[in-house]
Amino acid sequence: MGGRLSTFGEWFLGTFARGQAPVVSSIELVLILAGAAALSVPRATWRWFGLVSTVVHELGHAFSALMVGHRITGITLRLDHSGRTTSFGRSGLRTVWSGFWGYPVPAVVGAGLVWAGLTGWGPAAMSAGTLVLVLTVLFIRNAGGLLILLGTIAAAVGLMLFVPPVFTGHIVVGLGLALLVGSVRDLLNVTLVHLRHRHRLETSDAYLLSRRTVIPSAVWLFLFTAVIGGSWFLAWRAVGMVVAAL
Repeated sequence: MGGRLSTFGEWFLGTFARGQAPVVSSIELVLILAGAAALSVPRATWRWFGLVSTVVHELGHAFSALMVGHRITGITLRLDHSGRTTSFGRSGLRTVWSGFWGYPVPAVVGAGLVWAGLTGWGPAAMSAGTLVLVLTVLFIRNAGGLLILLGTIAAAVGLMLFVPPVFTGHIVVGLGLALLVGSVRDLLNVTLVHLRHRHRLETSDAYLLSRRTVIPSAVWLFLFTAVIGGSWFLAWRAVGMVVAAL
């Protein structure tokens, strides 16, 4: 038993080493982008992949809260793609900071995954993400959230175990692009809440931020858009470097 654990530990630590960058043709990049859109655009697939985006959204709140010295007391995830991260600490600008980093984070993580997948760090990104998800189980406070998180962990572990390392970079790029597409979808949804579904304003981070500050919701929506747009630019720049090298 001890030998197996030692072997698994060595294998897991080995996944954090940089591997050879995958060879991705321009045609394959188009196909990967199409696959990412297939995960994030149709309602049937977004119903499930959107839960992954929700996990990343709430982890964005959690990590940004930790950055300013808050203590995370719980994370709630629901099957309707809603969630809530509760933290304890000083209010003011610290609360505003942690409240901002929800909607933009799937795009930021997506751009990071695209870069990692294209530069040989795909397995390391997959392993690091899986480790974060496992640790997040400690903070889940509802049964639905536990189900969502365990399903996400199972999918990640399955990819690590059964996808050959030579293909991991391709998968990570596709996952990153799917999160980027999903971030745009979520941004459009929260914008529509302010334009057409104002009875749901309490679900909008932009509205909650406007209540904590003197800054209107429209400004927060613009800032969300700026970060998401910047993430798309960085991801596309990484893709462009690969295409140029072909």
